[in-house]
Amino acid sequence: MTSGRAVLLAGATGLVGGRVLARLLAQAGGPRVLALVRRPLAQEHPRLHALVGAWDAAAIAGALDGAPLEAFACCLGTTIRQAGSREAFLAVDRDLVLSLGETARALGARQALLVSSVGASAQSGNFYLRVKGEAERGLAGQGFERVDCLRPGLLLGERSERRRAEGLGQRLAPITNPLMRGPLRRYRAIDADVVAGAMVSLIGRPEPGRFVHEYDAMNQMNQVQ
Repeated sequence: MTSGRAVLLAGATGLVGGRVLARLLAQAGGPRVLALVRRPLAQEHPRLHALVGAWDAAAIAGALDGAPLEAFACCLGTTIRQAGSREAFLAVDRDLVLSLGETARALGARQALLVSSVGASAQSGNFYLRVKGEAERGLAGQGFERVDCLRPGLLLGERSERRRAEGLGQRLAPITNPLMRGPLRRYRAIDADVVAGAMVSLIGRPEPGRFVHEYDAMNQMNQVQ
């Protein structure tokens, strides 16, 4: 990432997004980070600008203050139970993602990065995976030079809110992960910090196109940093 440029980060208080934010701010000569948040952040940093609830193009452009926007990094994600309904889930995990992507592209971002899900497909019969796939497809159609879709399985790490099924999966991961071999490896549980490290390593990559990154690729990106 070239110093003086900016990254628009959505989901900066979440399990992966919080780690992405920390890694970006820890980079010497790293980018300015415009964090889209619903409540003020506890931390402060000379390269951090938190936009609390003001996520329209005018507010984002004002926060950029002339700095070129390099990338849109999206770590937004909820569950149907957490959102309260399928419609509410759809509004966040697809519609808000694409709305922010459209704004970022209009402001000059050449790259979009999205934390999606293993198995995501716009043709999936599973509602959750179909929504994730539609978000991926939508970003790919917005004119970005490069789109990176990170597809983790179950995320490992401590959340600020409880997710009962996820908590059970995290406890079982040391047993189930070794059993997932061959084509099943991509479904292995993965540490949220590994996903964050992969996302940060991808920001600013020059090669154009659409790229999908799963379990092995994300782990490898953390090893070579």
